[in-house]
Amino acid sequence: MVQSKRFLARAFFSFLLICAAVFASAQDTKTTVTLPPAPLLPASFGPWQSDPAATVEPFQPQGEAAAVFTEAGLVRSSQKAFHRAEGSETMNVEAYQFTDATGAFSAFTYLRGLKGTGAGALDKADGMETVSGPGGEFLAWHGSTVVRAVVSRVRPTTKDELNELAQTLPKITGPKAHPPVIPRYLPEKGLIQDSLRYALGPAGYKAMGGTLPADLLGFDKAAEVLAARYDGQGTLTLLMLPTPQIAADRGRALADWLTQQGAAAGTVKLRREGTLLILATGPWTPEAAKAMVEDIHPQSELTWNRPVPLNFFSEVHKTVSLLTAIAILCGLCALAAILLGFFLGGGRALVRVMQGKPAATEPEFLRIDLGGSVEQISTGSTDSPGSENPPEADPKD
Repeated sequence: MVQSKRFLARAFFSFLLICAAVFASAQDTKTTVTLPPAPLLPASFGPWQSDPAATVEPFQPQGEAAAVFTEAGLVRSSQKAFHRAEGSETMNVEAYQFTDATGAFSAFTYLRGLKGTGAGALDKADGMETVSGPGGEFLAWHGSTVVRAVVSRVRPTTKDELNELAQTLPKITGPKAHPPVIPRYLPEKGLIQDSLRYALGPAGYKAMGGTLPADLLGFDKAAEVLAARYDGQGTLTLLMLPTPQIAADRGRALADWLTQQGAAAGTVKLRREGTLLILATGPWTPEAAKAMVEDIHPQSELTWNRPVPLNFFSEVHKTVSLLTAIAILCGLCALAAILLGFFLGGGRALVRVMQGKPAATEPEFLRIDLGGSVEQISTGSTDSPGSENPPEADPKD
């Protein structure tokens, strides 16, 4: 009987342990729900409706474009055919989403260099840059996405409709939304806008017609290269590198290579400022090349989220605060001393009143006369009948 009870107790205890282990494992197991990303291209925008039968998703670029887009950080791509709700016009749209705005800008400059894509003027509106080419081709860059569209009939409102399409594209924030910095350094005077090329890797640089050896530019060290032509002049190349030391090393390598090329490189002017290499090559005049290279100065930008006080104002403020704190402390100490005096003095007077004595008394002093005269010291007591007068002191004592 005793053994059966022990067996049942052990079995019950084992059951409790198993239940506790199952409960703990259930608590540790977390269910993660991963939602698929929203479609890159919408089903409709403005007067345009998509044709599901002509949708290719995912759409993969081929050949040279695939290598360039891979270097730029291609995340996904899509291809859709749209038609107007009223009319027979069609629009074929390709959309490419990249990791950040820098990669999208690189792909934008590459696609702009393709024949018939971006020969028109650059139009900037609502955070989107758009160029148009002959035959109804449009190329747009918005955030981290590049859109290439071909319409069967160009209308006056086509760019407005593309702006509506841009509002449906994925939004990005933070550092990934910042466009590259080095295009700001290009002088505007004489710049051929559709010649601008921005590369993040050797495949993109070669595909965009780069004239310098790609292995000397430091793409393995996160280099950024921007090249552009100027009207009646040669090519201006800006090379941004992570540190001044790497920039100096790449500058020496390029200088050695250009020296070996001799007159074939044309007029050459090379200058380094910080992490930026500035190189002018081609049919420049010596004066124009020197002025172009020496006129570019990168600017350091500092963003602060609150006003910075002047040092003098800061020191004066600290001194005033210290003196004010000292004055307040002295006032509090004086007030505490007064209150403490009232408390102790009033308490002593209250105790004397409760004992039947006057609240205020004059102190009694013993006086020693060193002049030699005899004086009776009064004890302050009243003589009563029968009391004896104290004997007078002998002057000789």
